[in-house]
Amino acid sequence: MRLMPGLALGYALLIVYASLYPLSGWRDSGVPLFDFLSGGWPRYFTGFDLFINVLGYVPLGMLSYAALQSRPAAMSVRVTWFIACVFGLLLATSLETLQNFLPSRIPSNIDVSCNALGALLGASLARWLQPRLLDVGYLGHSRQRLFTPQADAGLVLLALWLLTQLEPNTLLFGTGDVRRLIELPAAQAFSASGFRAIETTVVGTATLAVGLLAAQLPRQPRFSFLALTLAMGLLVKTVSLALITQPSLALAWATEGSVIGLSIGIALLWLARRLVPTAQSALAAVSLLIATVMVNLAPDNPYLDQMQQVWNPGQFLNFHGLTQFAASLWPFLALPWLMMYRKGDAND
Repeated sequence: MRLMPGLALGYALLIVYASLYPLSGWRDSGVPLFDFLSGGWPRYFTGFDLFINVLGYVPLGMLSYAALQSRPAAMSVRVTWFIACVFGLLLATSLETLQNFLPSRIPSNIDVSCNALGALLGASLARWLQPRLLDVGYLGHSRQRLFTPQADAGLVLLALWLLTQLEPNTLLFGTGDVRRLIELPAAQAFSASGFRAIETTVVGTATLAVGLLAAQLPRQPRFSFLALTLAMGLLVKTVSLALITQPSLALAWATEGSVIGLSIGIALLWLARRLVPTAQSALAAVSLLIATVMVNLAPDNPYLDQMQQVWNPGQFLNFHGLTQFAASLWPFLALPWLMMYRKGDAND
């Protein structure tokens, strides 16, 4: 529970970045700041837009509720629920107001309503789930039986990693692309053979790193948990490509380099399963460092650029900003955890 305030703050910062992405071109539009609150139904919208605006604030409501309940002098359930809902509403309204100063963004009262609904649903869900997720109930007992007492942060990292796989423009399992985030030019020109080698290295080392990170969490060594984690990553990537681009591109990640890298990574993961936890953590950290460096050295892939034209990220700026930022940030959160975590320690 002591992780909850930090997680709530971190997720709120992710929402701030996603809502104000791309954080450039600030100017005064001359429009009254709060005119959008009384505006009508937007002319152009999709069900996906509404769904994402609701879904994006559900974790915020859940984490805000849990963070408030984790305080030593916790408030009543009703007051906690109310504050979590109001916080979501105020954050959404503030960010939509700031969008008046961004030429690429259009503030909308529909967005505010969807965001507030998401926070309300999240807080309500947390209120219902809390006794079942903590010390009592099936889920709570399952958590204690299957995972180490200090595994919470690692489980959160795996959940965040799954979120990064929603980003269509990244290499399979590739994270930490700071170059694209700050719009630096590619370090080298594209060549098919060179890109394939980099792709194989990224996928292989990232597979090994994520698998070994997952290996630290169960009480008993479970290769099935590692396999399930990687399978979920592939499923999220496949479904994301099918929904965001088009169904025919669902397996666009399954290139020759990705398949070879995935096979190598799984083979290395199988060999490394017998290592002691400290050696696994060290190997995971080194693998993640290699994957992150290679992601930033990878040239721009014209095929990925062409796919971006298919899905047009401008249609989903909030979603694209959130997933891109999470993907860029993830290894820099995972590396410190791998260095500090010791399986079996009394304290996390």
